[in-house]
Amino acid sequence: MSKSITIAQAVDTLTKAIKEDPEFRNTYKADIAMAVYDEFKRDELDSSQNKPDIHAICNKGADNFLTLWCE
Repeated sequence: MSKSITIAQAVDTLTKAIKEDPEFRNTYKADIAMAVYDEFKRDELDSSQNKPDIHAICNKGADNFLTLWCE
């Protein structure tokens, strides 16, 4: 019989790995940064605004990261 893991346990394991493994942390950091960067570039190309909405773009970047993570 396999033991089920709770979401809290999974998050704790992920958090511990991010704290203790610099390479693992850098991987997540790069993925998040690129997701946000991609949204800034998309907004730059698709927008006629003079000033981008940073909060909206960062939220899109975060959503992009989570989408990529879940694929």
